[in-house]
Amino acid sequence: MKTMTKRTTVYLDPALHKALRLQSVETSRSVSELINDAVRDELAEDVADLSAFETRKNEPVVEFEDFVKGLKLDGTL
Repeated sequence: MKTMTKRTTVYLDPALHKALRLQSVETSRSVSELINDAVRDELAEDVADLSAFETRKNEPVVEFEDFVKGLKLDGTL
């Protein structure tokens, strides 16, 4: 069964485009496959981040300044 795909235009930095083309040749995969995998990985990371936020939402909040003061007090900084 063939997966439906959508065509889109993406503007890439020339150096990134060259790197993708080279990686495509080296891995025998299309540039589209490489980009799709990169986007999937990025979105999966976002899902993991959102899950971590949900898990930690009830943890106490520590202000940045207080955190730095604590690091100085315990000798870390």
